[in-house]
Amino acid sequence: MKGVRYSASLQPLYCTMESWVRPLARVLLALLGLILWGAAAALVFGGAFVILTYKNYKSFFWDCFLLVPGWLAIVSAFLLLPTGALAICISTRNSRYQQGTFMYLLVVLLCLEASSAVLAHVYSDRMSSELNCTMGHLFHQYNGTYSHHPGSRAVDVIQRQLQCCGVHNYTDWAKAAASRHVHTGNICAPESCCKETYSDCTGDMHRSEQLFQEGCLRKLGYRLQFVMGYVFWCCVVVGCLEALAAISNGILLKHRPFQDFRILDSATFS
Repeated sequence: MKGVRYSASLQPLYCTMESWVRPLARVLLALLGLILWGAAAALVFGGAFVILTYKNYKSFFWDCFLLVPGWLAIVSAFLLLPTGALAICISTRNSRYQQGTFMYLLVVLLCLEASSAVLAHVYSDRMSSELNCTMGHLFHQYNGTYSHHPGSRAVDVIQRQLQCCGVHNYTDWAKAAASRHVHTGNICAPESCCKETYSDCTGDMHRSEQLFQEGCLRKLGYRLQFVMGYVFWCCVVVGCLEALAAISNGILLKHRPFQDFRILDSATFS
């Protein structure tokens, strides 16, 4: 008898909660649908930034797997567009087929974004040692500003675009010349080390104020860490938003279960 009275006393409270939980879930789902569209744009930007970074400086990367987090982010972004549209549709009109499709897309998106986030984190830590080796090798093999060797062109491109000089700083060119036993007058850095404001710059190390001071290893490393960190945190934040959307959709599904499974309701067998 006490149990019956206790459950009867909770019934008004349960009905009161039901009266505001469902409208809140609908509003939240509509808002999340719009946010997911914005998140799609953020993921496209991050994925494109990863791909462009690789294509611009691919001579300094040993493998092409660096592209994987970028492509996964772009695929996730395109899937977010129909997912956001479904979230808005479900918030205005309940459809069990739309709700089921929405849940399926959320599971696929969570898998893609988790993979992209893990790969971005792993590559961000691994690339620092790899860049040190590849960049040191290419800078050591440099053949001159007007050389047509792909490695030499890659060195000139990175020094001009990132406004850097040498691996660690401009004095690396003096060390490279000494290691090759080059002693022909003044040792000069490549002209790609020259600042644009000095039109008469020839790379003379005695006029260091005309040369870029920072090394290319640090600048490229910072760029890579920034873009990988951006993709990582985008995937984490979007994953949290998708989990919230799944909870909101689950609340709406609870009040309208799939008709095909109602035969399993215990009331059917009573």
